Amino acid sequence: MWAENIAVVLIISLAFYITLPVKSTQTLYVPQGSIGSIISQLAKKGYNLSVVDSYLLRFMGQPQQGWIFIGKNRLNRIDFLHKLTSSKAMINKVTLIPGETLEIFFENLAKELKLDKNKLMQYYKEYSRYPEAGIYADTYYVPVGIKEKHLIQFLVRESGKRYKALSNKIYGNYDPKQWEKILTVASIIQKEAANNKEMPLVASVIYNRLKKGMRLQMDGTLNYGKYSHIKVTSERIKNDKTTFNTYKFKGLPPSPIGAVSLSAIKAAVSPAKTDYLYFMKNSETGTHDFSKSFKAHRKNIKKAKKK
Repeated sequence: MWAENIAVVLIISLAFYITLPVKSTQTLYVPQGSIGSIISQLAKKGYNLSVVDSYLLRFMGQPQQGWIFIGKNRLNRIDFLHKLTSSKAMINKVTLIPGETLEIFFENLAKELKLDKNKLMQYYKEYSRYPEAGIYADTYYVPVGIKEKHLIQFLVRESGKRYKALSNKIYGNYDPKQWEKILTVASIIQKEAANNKEMPLVASVIYNRLKKGMRLQMDGTLNYGKYSHIKVTSERIKNDKTTFNTYKFKGLPPSPIGAVSLSAIKAAVSPAKTDYLYFMKNSETGTHDFSKSFKAHRKNIKKAKKK
């Protein structure tokens, strides 16, 4: 009888325990690790979970890892644990186009995912070490309902992993300050080159002009922030007094001017070996004519004006 009474008490206690409410966000990131580790990490983030939940989960199955869609902010315990093992992420596809600025990207992102653009920018400034290009130009898959903070954490973290891996592969280490210069050059290349094949040539012009102490005088550097898709005019060149205006100021802009692709990064790291100092868009081919002298460059300008 004594043993039976204890069993009854335990069953009643367990029945009560599994009906206790658990507060949650509608989307939840389940970390990697053992069941005990997952419960422990979620508990540290404020979820009302204990070692008892670890034992319950072992009977229910292995939790899904990554972002999952819970759907409710408040569930009873057994339903919450079931969600951890059975929920599948409802996915949105998010694409950052090479060359795009965060101003435009966050504006589009806010509309598509019904988020707050200002919060996106606020969290980006908090989590990214780079004013621009802190998010690598690529396609990402994120769960429906993800909030601004979690989205930016994810995008910045994944981009950081790629940058570190690339830097370690190229240089054997990852120096954020050195990498920001690479991203700055890559972002100019991204704006100026007509295609991936041209990128190493554009890179060579950038480095050749810097070496000679020449101004870069490139329109792309003025396509920063909200000016991403605005045509650069002579009036804009005259009135823009920021150091992004490479017609007025020598050297590189103070920071990257947009998102970059792997091709642009590779070109910034390994430019073509040329004596080119100029390039002009060829209206017939859509690509650029590169030249070593200003005289040859003038000819290319006249040819473009005729067309």
